[in-house]
Formats: sequence, structure tokens, C-alpha cells
Amino acid sequence: MSKTKNIFSTLKGDRAIWAITAFLALFSFLPVFSASSNLAYLYGNGETLPFLVRHFMHLVLGFAIIYGVHKVPAHYFKGLSIIGVPIVIILLLITMAQGTTIDGANASRWIKVPFVGITFQTSTLASVVLMIYIARYLSKIKDQQITFKESILPLWVPVALILGLILPANFSTTAIIFAMVLTLVFMGGYPFKYLAIIVATGLLALTMFILAAKAFPGVFPNRVDTWMSRIDSFADDEDSEGDYQIEKAKIAIATGGLTGLGPGKSVQKNFLPQSSSDFIYAIIVEEFGLVGGLMLLLMYLLLLFRILVVAHKADTVFGKLAVMGVGLPIVFQALINMAVAVELFPVTGQTLPLVSSGGTSIWMTCLAIGIILSVSAKREEVRVKEEEEMNPLDVLSEAM
Repeated sequence: MSKTKNIFSTLKGDRAIWAITAFLALFSFLPVFSASSNLAYLYGNGETLPFLVRHFMHLVLGFAIIYGVHKVPAHYFKGLSIIGVPIVIILLLITMAQGTTIDGANASRWIKVPFVGITFQTSTLASVVLMIYIARYLSKIKDQQITFKESILPLWVPVALILGLILPANFSTTAIIFAMVLTLVFMGGYPFKYLAIIVATGLLALTMFILAAKAFPGVFPNRVDTWMSRIDSFADDEDSEGDYQIEKAKIAIATGGLTGLGPGKSVQKNFLPQSSSDFIYAIIVEEFGLVGGLMLLLMYLLLLFRILVVAHKADTVFGKLAVMGVGLPIVFQALINMAVAVELFPVTGQTLPLVSSGGTSIWMTCLAIGIILSVSAKREEVRVKEEEEMNPLDVLSEAM
């Protein structure tokens, strides 16, 4: 009992965020174990246990990342982000050059780690590093009158480089990062009139990229045709081959009803591609019903609430912006994943944070949560110190 108490005493930061993260991780075993049966028959010998063990190892490493990162003093991330930006740019360049294929599909968003043999999605790491870098820059210029010209090189050039390297292989991630960057700089007090220029420039750059990709399709790898077909399928009311995943997801959700079919009893997991990752929410609703789906949505909204609380209580501008920068994308990604399953959004390929299978997604979500907990841990230490200093008995004892 005392050992367990000692372990929990080493966990710093917001207890509610720890609890929500642990709940989502533990809950994920049920849908992942159920949905992986499809993959087990397609790519294995029918055994689902190896997929469950792999998911368990991903989560163990993820929580190790949370624990390690949340012990790092929050202000250290300022310097680490400066070092991290050029590193992720190099990694993104290597990823583009590799052109890795996974199960015969274009997977130029992944990089293969030498000697280890695992694949790693560099864009998710780039997103976290970029958000911390922007938070550092905005906290630095907080009390300064900055012009648009002065902010181009230190702020927008790194953003443009990173987004430009992610775009050819992953439009949805690029769009989400760009939206989160705009949200963060707006919250950081960056002039709105400059933001309008950035949005216009971004849309112009995207248009030019699409036109170039259409005119010279063989010059560099891109997925423009895939984006277009997904948007067309979403906009078109008639059923087509491109709607196959969405149709199966909607059947799964409709079959689930109010209370669901029960754990492991999903039928559509056998027909729905990516049932353990991109479309895992549909399987969750089929097995646990509308009640289970709403409970999961509530957990992410509760996580959002705690992120806002931590950001509000943070003592520094950097702490506030860092928490919002890495925390909001987690909830935003979860909402997009759910919206795709119910056809409120085109298919994006975004996973459900901490629930979907996939190492990179889990690890980078855990990295972001570790940073949030680091900021809240610092606030906790300050509060304890203030309480110790303000203790009237201590003042009285000193006076005596």
C-alpha cells in the first residue's frame, strides 16, 4: 500500500488530467481488441493478442513519455523548441525523400527508424514542437509593438517551412496545424490585421500548390487527387465507391442504438477499413451505443475544460500559451474524428487521441499531455510555496 502511495506521490500536475488520460487509455483496450480482429485475419493468422500486446506497449511507452516530460521544468521547453524546429524540418525532408510504403499504400508521411524497424509519423512531432516554438515567440514579444515585417522571419518562416513539407502527403494535418497556429497567435495578442494577410497568403499558396500538382503530377509525390475525391464524395449526396467507409461507419452507429451490441460484438468491424484507428469511434458506438459515444465525447470535453483551467492558472504567458497550443489540438482532433464518423466532415485520416491504435499518435498525444502537466506542476509548486510562506503560525513562531 505504501509503495502505491509513493508512486502516486511522484505524479505532479493536474490530477483530473491524469485521471482522464488513464481512463481513455484503459478504455481503448476494449475497442482496439475488438476492431483488430479484422486486421488479424487480413495480415496475420487470426490471432488478435499480438495487436493487443502492441497497443499495450505503445501505451506503456506513452505513459513513460508523460511521466518523463512532466518532470521537466516548463521553462526548459522554450530552449528545446528552438533546437527542435530545425530538427523536425530535417526529419520532414528525410520523410519526403524516403517515400515509405506501408501495406502497398503511399505512406510518405512516415519515416522508418533505422535498426529499430518501426515507422514514425514526423508531422505529429512537428506539430507539438511548432506550437511550443510559437508560444515562446509570442511570450517574448508580449510587451512589444511588433510589425508584420519583423515577425515574418522568426515566426512565419518556420511555420511556412513545416506546413509546406507536411502538405504534399497530408492535407488534413496541415489544415489542422494551420488552424491551431492561427488560434494560438490570436490568443497571444498578435494583431488581427496581420492574421488576415497570413490567411490570404496561405490560401494563395494552397491554390498554387494544387494547380502545380495537377499540371505536373509526376514531379513530386502528392495526394491532391485523394483530397479532391474525398471532398467530392462528402459534397455529393449520392452513394458512390468513395462513400464506402462512411456508409459502413453510419451502419455501425445506427446498429448500436442506445446501449450498443456489447463489447466485442461489432459486425461492421469486419467490413470497415481502419476500424481500429480512423473509424474506431463508429465501432465504439456500435458496441457501447449512444450512451458510450456520448460518454467518450464528455471525457474529451472534460479534458478541454481542465486544459483551460491549467492555462488560466499558469503563472507565465509562455505557460498559458504552451498549454493552449498543445492541448487544443488533442480535443480538436478528437472532435474531427467523431465528426467524420457521422459524416459531418470529409474523411481526414485523423485518429482518436489515446483510443485509436497507432504508436506515433499515442506518443505525441502523451508528449503534449506531459507538457501540460509540467506547466500545472509548476503552478502547484508555487501554490505550495505561497501557502508555506503565508502560514500565520510560521510568521508567529518567527516573531516569538
